[in-house]
Parts: sequence; structure tokens; C-alpha cells
Amino acid sequence: MKMYSSIKRLIDIVLALLLFPVLSFFALIVGISIKLEDNGPIFYYSKRLGMNGNIFKIIKFRSMIVNAQDIRNEDGSTFSSKDDARVTRIGKFIRSSSIDELPQIINVLKGDMSFVGPRPDLPEALEVYTGTQAKKLDVRPGITGLSQAFFRNSINQNEKFDNDAYYVENMSFCMDAKIAFVTLKNVFLRKNIYATGEDAEETGR
Repeated sequence: MKMYSSIKRLIDIVLALLLFPVLSFFALIVGISIKLEDNGPIFYYSKRLGMNGNIFKIIKFRSMIVNAQDIRNEDGSTFSSKDDARVTRIGKFIRSSSIDELPQIINVLKGDMSFVGPRPDLPEALEVYTGTQAKKLDVRPGITGLSQAFFRNSINQNEKFDNDAYYVENMSFCMDAKIAFVTLKNVFLRKNIYATGEDAEETGR
């Protein structure tokens, strides 16, 4: 795994540099749209657990109203609903298309994240990991991962943690390629977007 980790980092850097012009284009279009809607900040920053438990700030296009209340499900995962009043009009579109995740290309360039890996959790997740679940911190978190590709928001938080640990134990180029392909397919088809089973838009922050 150590050898692949080095190759994986190189792949991340090359892909991030190639995709940076795409991010710049969407930053202009989405940024103008966000400003026109409520004149609030374009980007949303949130503290997340990175590799080895280091804290970093994840970057997304802001899709909720300014100072939106943080609502959680019973398992601690982010509440998601088709009719979430906290989500702005432009926010609904960029979430359903996953455009809100594009700024994380900057996180990849900085070395905080990888394109594929366990999705980064809030710092308080350290208190709820069980068994081998904390193994997800052995690698860089990803913009997409095993759970996001195959289940998205259709499974609970604990199942996602278990999938993350499985990914770390079995990480390979072939697995990463498959996760990336399935993620793109599901984003296009808009599958398993809601924890409630509603297939309309992504609302997990």
C-alpha cells in the first residue's frame, strides 16, 4: 500500500492541475450566481479529520443560507431532505450536480485530500469510531469514496465507517478507478442521493 500511496499522490497532483481550469470556470459562474442570490460568501469552509487525524478545512461552494443551522440525524450524519429550507436555489442545483464539491480540488493540491478515499468526517467523529473504523485516518480522505460511489446517502453513518475501513485495507489502483467511474455514473443518474430514499439532490455537507 505504501508504494501505491506515492503513485496515488502523483496521480492526484496531475489530475488536480489538469482540472484546475475547470474549477476556475465554475468558480466564476457559480460565484456570480451565489452573489446574485443573497450576496453571501461564495465558499463554505468546515473543519474535517484528515490523514493521521490532522485537522484541515474542507472547501465547497456554499449551497445553504448564511449561518444555516446544523441539523443532524440520530447517527450523527448530516440531515438530507428534498425540501430542506436551508438550501438556496443555486444550492439545489450545485448539490444535485455535485458541482459544490469541485473546490476540493484545492484541498487535493494542498495535500489535504485525494480524489478517491474515505470521505472526511467532522473532528467529533473520533469519539464514535468503533473497532477498526479509525483505520480510515491512515490515508488521505477523498472527494469521493467507496460508500459515496455505491451507496451515497442510502446507508447509515456506521456502515459508511465500516466501508471506509474496508477501503483502506484493500486500496488499489483498480479499486480507485472503479470508484471514480461509478461515482461519475451515479452523479449523472442522480442515484441514492437522499438518506430518506428520495432521488432528487445531494444535501450532505
